[in-house]
Amino acid sequence: MDLSIIIPAFNERDSLATLLSRIKKAVAPLKMTMEVIIVDDGSTDGTVEELKKLKQKYSFLKAIIFRKNFGKSAALSEGFKYATGSISVTMDADLQDDPAEIPKLLNKLNEGYDLVSGWKKKRFDPITKKLSSRFFNFVTSKLTGIQIHDFNCGLKAYRSEVIKTIKVYGEMHRFLPVFANWQGFRVGEIVVQHHRREHGKSKFGIRRFFNGFMDLITVLFLTRYKTSPLHIFGMMGTLTFLIGFGIEAVLTFQKIFMNIDIRNRPIFFLGILLIIVGVQFIVLGLLGELQTADYAEKVEYSYKEIIE
Repeated sequence: MDLSIIIPAFNERDSLATLLSRIKKAVAPLKMTMEVIIVDDGSTDGTVEELKKLKQKYSFLKAIIFRKNFGKSAALSEGFKYATGSISVTMDADLQDDPAEIPKLLNKLNEGYDLVSGWKKKRFDPITKKLSSRFFNFVTSKLTGIQIHDFNCGLKAYRSEVIKTIKVYGEMHRFLPVFANWQGFRVGEIVVQHHRREHGKSKFGIRRFFNGFMDLITVLFLTRYKTSPLHIFGMMGTLTFLIGFGIEAVLTFQKIFMNIDIRNRPIFFLGILLIIVGVQFIVLGLLGELQTADYAEKVEYSYKEIIE
């Protein structure tokens, strides 16, 4: 199989027929064998029945039906497991991602990239979604060091070794370029066309915005400090300890040489608290290092090739 197209779908019944028609039209000139894997994420609007009807028309269609709504990351993870193509493309089912962009993604891959992410430079979304997404993408790019503009874009192309290497769970799907980069894969980006939603309603909510930042903290920890937890906890602990120690040193000087009563001053107790917290951070880092030593025996690294 040359190409696998993986599409998570949740209550997108009215979009599926049009989507499959557009995919077929976009891929036909490429002369590639294709499978389209739609992962139904617990839809309740008749999506499953629609998929069964469409299977009669499109032989390349495959479907994975979840018993309940597990989320987009779970849908992508299962889609990746079942994909057999040498290249996989992911896209959303709401018709806002344009299948006509697939050839452009593949051309960018051929420039030597392992993962190519779409950039919805001109978006047709509510202003709240556009502003929150822009802020999230800016912060994520700066903190991870990956120079792409749109981590949330569902339209991406991957070489098979990428999807077989990276693990997707929780709500980490938006950070797939980060995980791929961490594994040593080359990540690129192209501007893609974005369309207005034709059917249904957006699944975006303010909760997803805050969840995204919590996940970003997790990703930074996993990619930078997973094998060296003492580096971050030790740094935090040392800084906290030194601030507390400095406060107590100044107060001790005032007590000895200036005869100033320090016992009832709030800053005296703050200094003690900072020293205790600093020591706890360092101890936490050491405990993490003990677990990391055991983890190191099981860790697997991503190979590009082996020459013998």
